[in-house]
Amino acid sequence: MALETVRECRPLYERVGSEIVSLIDGGTFRVGERLPSIRQLSSKLNVSINTVMQAYAVLEDRRVIQARPQSGYYVCPKVPEITAPPLAKNQRLQPTAVTFSDLCELVIRNMMKPELLPLASAVPNPQHFPMDKLNRITAAEMRRFGAQSISYMMPPGSERLRTQIAKRSLLCGVSVRPDEVLITSGCVEAVQLALRATCKAGDTIAVESPFYFNFLQLIAEMGLKALEIPSTPREGISIEALSYAIENNKISACLVIPNFSNPLGAVMPDERKRELVQLLAQHDIPLIEDDIYGDLTFAQQRPIAAKSFDRKGLVIYCSSFSKTLAPGYRVGWAIGGRFQAEMERLKMMNNLATASPTQLGIAEFLATGGYDHHLRAIRRLYAKYASQMTDAVVRHFPEGTRMTRPSGGFMLWIEMPEQVDSVQLFHRALERGISITPGAIFSLSGKYRNFIRLSTAFWDEKAERGVETLGDLVKEML
Repeated sequence: MALETVRECRPLYERVGSEIVSLIDGGTFRVGERLPSIRQLSSKLNVSINTVMQAYAVLEDRRVIQARPQSGYYVCPKVPEITAPPLAKNQRLQPTAVTFSDLCELVIRNMMKPELLPLASAVPNPQHFPMDKLNRITAAEMRRFGAQSISYMMPPGSERLRTQIAKRSLLCGVSVRPDEVLITSGCVEAVQLALRATCKAGDTIAVESPFYFNFLQLIAEMGLKALEIPSTPREGISIEALSYAIENNKISACLVIPNFSNPLGAVMPDERKRELVQLLAQHDIPLIEDDIYGDLTFAQQRPIAAKSFDRKGLVIYCSSFSKTLAPGYRVGWAIGGRFQAEMERLKMMNNLATASPTQLGIAEFLATGGYDHHLRAIRRLYAKYASQMTDAVVRHFPEGTRMTRPSGGFMLWIEMPEQVDSVQLFHRALERGISITPGAIFSLSGKYRNFIRLSTAFWDEKAERGVETLGDLVKEML
């Protein structure tokens, strides 16, 4: 391995990066293979560690390579990426009354059927849960706390758990006291309480597009209207389009998933998060932030929350342990800012309290360091699975297919050729024993008909064969 000698005027890190790209293009390093460590490459090329770090950073930005926590750098598949067209100046953004979709219900009912290959389900793989350890801890905590473990822990919930969550919130840039944390029964309840605290029937909620279909249905059940704001895989919700929408509509709240959004997997750059919070603050509009996927980054450090830029208490931060640790424990939380007291009142009216045994178990799991160890393990796995599924889609789906390149979470958003109907594909896949999520349910306006969302969490040889089958079905529809 030696550096090229031409165009020496280029910075050294660019020449190092070009050398790595040439080795990848030449087949020395193949898709999914591990690259030399920073220290190894520094020694082989006789350049500084900082130079190699800069080169790897540039290649990461270009999506040529990908960092995996505690593992190193790997070659990414060559993927045609989805890009969103800019919002036309004369494009009108109008709120839409949401109606419950039979298709949504059918998708949800089929997600976890054991006889189906679960490529539709946005849930973590239970094989990677620390089940034995977590259950032992929970049982021990129930013996330790006795009657308290089977009594109501009235809002805001377990003080020990809230203390642990407050400590962990520093990792996403949020400084909060334990009494500013409200324990909820999962993230969906946290979002529901936030919507109830900020809106009334008939109000308009600004949301990303495409957007998590279950939240669209939640908005429908509450008698609210949704205003879809265009979102891109690289930057998340369009600040410019949202600003235009605010000028032309009365918006009561904005609901977004800034970190590894569902289904795009987008992460808003920090500056865009700041702009979003500042824009809404100027108009005194609450921001409801769902950060349920934030801990599932493929990088060394999790992205910060939009809440970290909140100076007026207008951002309601919602999350849970459902995507990272134990979905069935139903433990989530909200940091409500100026809406905290109202959300606590609504929580008591809604279901009195979140289950006590699971609060105790997760609090101890966090306090003893088990959570961080668990996160390091599943981050490596999910990064590997995402890369492998992406490569499989590239190999098996027809020409013209494009997809996102998420840097966290376990979802892949795929754009197929325009003549492919994802709802028809959904039904044909069911006949072949495969569950997928058609893109049509991620919008209220009939968009994303030729898109699907696939889960990468359950990747194995069976999933590989499932992707091959889907690719064949798509080709048949052309």
